[in-house]
Amino acid sequence: MTFSLDALRRWPDVEAPDLLATDAADRLLLDESAAARTGAGDGGIVVIGDGYGALTLGTAADGGRGIRVHQDPLTGERALAANAERFGFGDAFVSLPLSPELVRDARVVLLRLPRSLDALRDIAGLIAAHAAPDVVVFAGGRVKHMTLAMNDVLRERFTRLDVTHARQKSRVLVAREPHDGRDPVPARATHDGIIVCAFGGAFAGASIDIGTRFLLEHLPPLPDGAAIDLACGTGVVATALAMRHPSLRVLACDQSAAAVASARATAEANAVADRVEVVRDDMLGTQPDASATFIALNPPFHSGSAVHERIAPRMFAEAARVLRPGGELWAVWNSGLRYRPALERAVGPTRQIARNAKFTVTASTRR
Repeated sequence: MTFSLDALRRWPDVEAPDLLATDAADRLLLDESAAARTGAGDGGIVVIGDGYGALTLGTAADGGRGIRVHQDPLTGERALAANAERFGFGDAFVSLPLSPELVRDARVVLLRLPRSLDALRDIAGLIAAHAAPDVVVFAGGRVKHMTLAMNDVLRERFTRLDVTHARQKSRVLVAREPHDGRDPVPARATHDGIIVCAFGGAFAGASIDIGTRFLLEHLPPLPDGAAIDLACGTGVVATALAMRHPSLRVLACDQSAAAVASARATAEANAVADRVEVVRDDMLGTQPDASATFIALNPPFHSGSAVHERIAPRMFAEAARVLRPGGELWAVWNSGLRYRPALERAVGPTRQIARNAKFTVTASTRR
């Protein structure tokens, strides 16, 4: 099959006509970096934040090999792999964690700018610490999502920063001459007796978001055994359950690499890492049917920067698959989203546990 950016798919993420796998920022990044990529050599190019493979496979189509890639969402990794297989580029790249090995001696870095300044700070520090001294970073995004603060963060780690002309509402920042690099370390804060750790990009950072806090206030006592924290974020619910129930084992899962690293750090900081297993998973894909008796969930409702109400119902269906008959899904959600009918359909009888001005906590029993 002939390679085309227009033919890339988002699978297994939310598919919809208005959700494309490639946008103008990807195309601009490829165009602006073309000359630099030509001289980078095999293994000299790193791609960070590629949505569904446009940057990686565009680079591969131009002859790039040994491309090192980091994508925070697991669905992005899987979409890249699926798109690469379709076009025969499966051997052109390797997916790696956000680690020194990802960027060591890199000559060119293509970066889709993250929305989080803390995430950008982690990435910039890592590149400055381990990439080649002559590395050139092409950091791009949609203008509506870019801020001058991003320039300031890059200037913390790079002496020279150039800004390209905008094209199709996209722009690229070009950073050179790295200095004062550092590896990412999680932020830490203590809330209600729980030490919360968060790497850049983890939802809510080292705070506890108000939905999770409301859920924590109403979680029931649990018997000995096991529980699941689905879409665990920084692992606050999983850690709280383990702290409250010394004989309980908790599985915490999230598709975000930053969330998984944060959740592990949170469990370790609260001395419950021996009873909290943290896995990177697309929902509950690695869990067998009818294997759990209790699942806690604070569902996200964003796919990237877009709001999509289809994400939570998919999570409800996954929870229903994994719950045993009689098992319970306890969920917190923004009351305006009116998820109760979806919970009734996917899981079973649903009762309201608590409600305040913004959030609702429900318990759904697997039929």
